[in-house]
Amino acid sequence: MIAGRYLRARRRETFISVIAGFSFVGIMLGVATLIIVMAVMNGFRGELLSKILGINGHMLLQPIDSPLDDFDAVAARLDNVDGVRFAMPFVEGQALVSGPSGAFGGLVRGVRASDLRQLPLVAENVRAGTLDGFDESTSIAIGTRMAQQLGVTVGDTVTLVSPKGNVTPLGVTPRVKGYPVTAIFEIGMSEYDSTFVFMPLEEGQRYFNQDGAATGIEIFATDPDAVGEMRIAVEGGAGRPAFVSDWRQRNVTFFSALEVERNVMFLILTLIVLVAALNIISGMTMLVKDKGHDIAILRTMGATRGAIMRVFVITGASIGVVGTIAGFVLGFVVCQNVETIRQFISWLTRTELFSPELYFLSRLPADMDTGETITVVLMALVLSLLATLYPAWRAARLDPVEALRYE
Repeated sequence: MIAGRYLRARRRETFISVIAGFSFVGIMLGVATLIIVMAVMNGFRGELLSKILGINGHMLLQPIDSPLDDFDAVAARLDNVDGVRFAMPFVEGQALVSGPSGAFGGLVRGVRASDLRQLPLVAENVRAGTLDGFDESTSIAIGTRMAQQLGVTVGDTVTLVSPKGNVTPLGVTPRVKGYPVTAIFEIGMSEYDSTFVFMPLEEGQRYFNQDGAATGIEIFATDPDAVGEMRIAVEGGAGRPAFVSDWRQRNVTFFSALEVERNVMFLILTLIVLVAALNIISGMTMLVKDKGHDIAILRTMGATRGAIMRVFVITGASIGVVGTIAGFVLGFVVCQNVETIRQFISWLTRTELFSPELYFLSRLPADMDTGETITVVLMALVLSLLATLYPAWRAARLDPVEALRYE
């Protein structure tokens, strides 16, 4: 009751009330900001990981010493390895992709139609055309952003130019060939949608002069985090000399940078909550100074030092608890509507926030991790409680005689 009365400031205590209000707002914004930023960074990492692993495979097997001309048999053996979902032989090379609106570099990958249908990011996101009869045709499938850049649609022809062409007496001539577009897909990652070109495996072998051989085999695991334990089984299951690398090795720099950035952001944004907790200390110290007369009277009426300390701990902790709860609610609401908020701000400012060309993704993701959210809430509560201890201890140590000497 006493703590509640101290929180409801009278006219002459307005300044203390303002400091308490700033402390509340600071903790609320600090907690909300931490939750939102951590959720967005988790979502960003998760979306990138799902896109990268959804099209590139969790492990890559490449031949050693001899061409991979037995890829069908190797892929069949790898399909039987525990933990392998499926193995996808492919032929890969770079080419210049040209259309009516320009020419751009592309990564051309020859795959079997049955394997392409097992890639949900491609098979389930065909925006125009179809993958039916992909193996029997000499057509290609491209991403939406590449189609926009080239100015083509389904049925139009694009030209692929590869530097690895025919060998003539005058040297190697570039290989130039036109292919009709049979499907346009949208993965949702701008880099992939503007780069990848899929063609039938046999056509890819002919185009890149790899008749009867494959560049490598992409291995998709049921558990991407278990690739380290699977390496020996995969190398043994291949039945031939091969070099095996996993997604963590191929993307170690990228994901390490994301992890470092995430940890640094957490430490920096924690300072917001810390500053708000310091505001609680200053506000509570001023309240103790102002309530010296009340404390002295309570002590003379029989209140113990522990009771006085509890009054001021409850007063300060109430600000932290309510601010933390409000911050959690605000952070949760923003995370659930982060893409809508981004679109609204983009419309309001007439600028493009979270550009797909810069951040690779076409939408702003947010993934609230339960453990992280609980950590943020508990940290804010602990800092708020610790901030009240010193002013409450000062209040409990106040000597009633000194406080009332000049009354």
